[in-house]
Amino acid sequence: MSSMKNITFRADASLIQQAREKALAEKTSLNKLLSDWLKNYVATDSTKLTLDEVMKRLSYVEVGRSFNQDEMNER
Repeated sequence: MSSMKNITFRADASLIQQAREKALAEKTSLNKLLSDWLKNYVATDSTKLTLDEVMKRLSYVEVGRSFNQDEMNER
């Protein structure tokens, strides 16, 4: 079981108030949002890829032809 620890950080009072109000509107708390952010921050550190790394991993993909502007914008 992990233990919880309090942290202190500084931010503009107005920004903190706006964040609290937004969290309340989203039916959550600023504490929960910050805790989730920390978990995500730590988790993505080891899985973050640069654009160059992604392109290298996808280098085997061949589209076979060029696409015009309309085709590239289709969804």
